[in-house]
Amino acid sequence: MITHDGGRSPRGARPHAVALFSGGLDSALAVLLMLRQDVEVSALTFMTAFGCDLSDRSSCGHNPFPAADRFGFRVKLMNLGQDYVDLVQNPRYGYGKNMNPCVDCRIMMLQQARTYMELSGADFVITGEVVGQRPFSQVKHRLALTEHASGLAGRLLRPLSARLLPPTIPEQNGWVDREALMGFHGRSRKPQMELAREFGLEDYPNPASGCLLTDSGYSSRLRDLLNHSTHIDLADLNLLRLGRQFRLSPEAKAIVGRNESDNLRLVALRQPEDVELEVPDAGSPITLVRGRPSDADIRRAAELTARYSSSRCEALVTVTVRNGSSVGSALVMPATVATCDALRIYADQSTEHSSHQPE
Repeated sequence: MITHDGGRSPRGARPHAVALFSGGLDSALAVLLMLRQDVEVSALTFMTAFGCDLSDRSSCGHNPFPAADRFGFRVKLMNLGQDYVDLVQNPRYGYGKNMNPCVDCRIMMLQQARTYMELSGADFVITGEVVGQRPFSQVKHRLALTEHASGLAGRLLRPLSARLLPPTIPEQNGWVDREALMGFHGRSRKPQMELAREFGLEDYPNPASGCLLTDSGYSSRLRDLLNHSTHIDLADLNLLRLGRQFRLSPEAKAIVGRNESDNLRLVALRQPEDVELEVPDAGSPITLVRGRPSDADIRRAAELTARYSSSRCEALVTVTVRNGSSVGSALVMPATVATCDALRIYADQSTEHSSHQPE
């Protein structure tokens, strides 16, 4: 049995752990278990194009760091940027149920944490992973894979399931007490909730994933983008969150705003090569066409714009078309429901249908 004897790290100071911190309950508990054993913790939250914009807490719908605020530990934000986009486009270990490359994602984050550990003089890395909680990435052989692939063999501690896993260097060296760690297993959240009550942690988000790659609707849009692009970047991904999306042709797609917020963001995200459409003097969506649209594609986008405007009941609608520095117009019939259904990018084309009223 390994016991905690107040062992010091090789630096002669209190042990120092780097934590992968999502803001959720599991990662918060992992940190609190370390703080209870007088381990210094540096928490890292990774930002990607597929989660909340943590620089703007209002976009997350809740305070993403309630445990940090409550217990006084600091969180460092790290943006994975285009490297993460490239990983999503071609993950070595494949996808989960939707477009989530959970194993590759975990390896990349752990590699970044290892680098931070080495630069900061920390001793080991911790995560809030629980054995068996996620069938794709948190079974034992996957946990072992991510540990070794990230270069953290022996220095990756999972405090919530540590007693079900081989002892790590922090446990073997007495920096932490293995018997004071947990042996949680499976998908039930009851043990975590009981531990949270023990710590006095009451404010934490629901267990739903904050990663858009696990969402079937978003994943269908991303899959469509990957099927029609050889390379994607952040500018492409920013549009996937917005509006109604339609595949006009293999070379072009249209994004039709749902509301004023969408319209403002579409205008802000427009690139010089995008075509912008709007019905003048009416309640109208902003539509962006991205790609290499033909004249037929632009006309079809004008029909969609008319369909979702307040002029949808008119026989013919004039749509303003801004293409580069030129501004023109198209006189079109609003698109039919059947056309909208045929062109729209759905999570499941066989079962999901649009309403006969504009959304």
